[in-house]
Amino acid sequence: MASIAKRGQYQFQAIIRRKGYPSQTKTFEARAEAQKWARDVESKMDKRRFRDRREIESTSLNEGLERYLNGVTPTKKGHVAERNRIKQLQRHPIALRPLDSLCSRDFAEYRDARLRKVSGNSVRLELALLSHLYTIAIQEWSMPLEHELRKVSKPKAGEGRERRLVDDEEQRLRAALHRPAARSAAVWLEASIDLAIETGMRAGELLSLDWGQVNLTFGVIRLGETKNGSSRTVPLSAKAVDVLRLLPSKVHGGRVLPNFHDTSGLDRAFKRLCNAAEIQGLHFHDLRHEAASRLAPRMKVQTLAKIMGWKTLQMAMRYYNPTDQELVDAIRCRLAA
Repeated sequence: MASIAKRGQYQFQAIIRRKGYPSQTKTFEARAEAQKWARDVESKMDKRRFRDRREIESTSLNEGLERYLNGVTPTKKGHVAERNRIKQLQRHPIALRPLDSLCSRDFAEYRDARLRKVSGNSVRLELALLSHLYTIAIQEWSMPLEHELRKVSKPKAGEGRERRLVDDEEQRLRAALHRPAARSAAVWLEASIDLAIETGMRAGELLSLDWGQVNLTFGVIRLGETKNGSSRTVPLSAKAVDVLRLLPSKVHGGRVLPNFHDTSGLDRAFKRLCNAAEIQGLHFHDLRHEAASRLAPRMKVQTLAKIMGWKTLQMAMRYYNPTDQELVDAIRCRLAA
């Protein structure tokens, strides 16, 4: 039987002690509220449905994210990007709130505020991360949480990017690479750009590449488990082979592009380069679109999918972004043949 102790004019402390359960204590402003809470808890104990909520009452979202970061994130292929996403979430005021106090409205307000600053796709990824955190907390950490993220609508997926290098942008990038302020890192950034255009490899694949995966004699790179979970062979053009041959420190097992710690570092360096070249709206990942669009007219779509590492041919339509002139050239070449 619960005991109710008066602690002050408007403080009534309910205490429940029952064999087989941890002691439960909570303070209310009215005796009736304390008695109602005690009856509810004892009823759940009688029906063996009681779940101790003290952990989620004392655990902040920040602490939950930190536990997830240390225990779950390292097992993922995209752990670097997810680590950055978690750090962003931890800087937001919502991270200071106890898990027990957060409801769908709080996450909807977070979503709307973030949409005013970043793209819908970025917000989708952040909400997906929070949703998986709740799934892990409920299923594996046995926290008695309501899955509030399932009640929150996600932003619509944006249209796929179609940005490519246009006009003299490639020449302007190379000119900016060799400006005095960039010379110390120019060799690595230029190699990253060249290899992205020549091979279509993702930024993460380029930065994790080591010399043990490169066979310059046969002109191939062999990737192990990639983003989509499959291994693949990347054929090297003559220019890609030349770029790799000129890179320093060809140590077996050493990284091919050691200058960048992660894809975020490469993205920042590429953005600075674009600013110096006065190029707007170009991302490093757009070079993968450039590669696919240059390769597509030369081979069957099935071959292109193998080279780019796509599991569905629909991805070819996403990444193949021909210019108007390229489409005109393609039809005229076909008719002439």
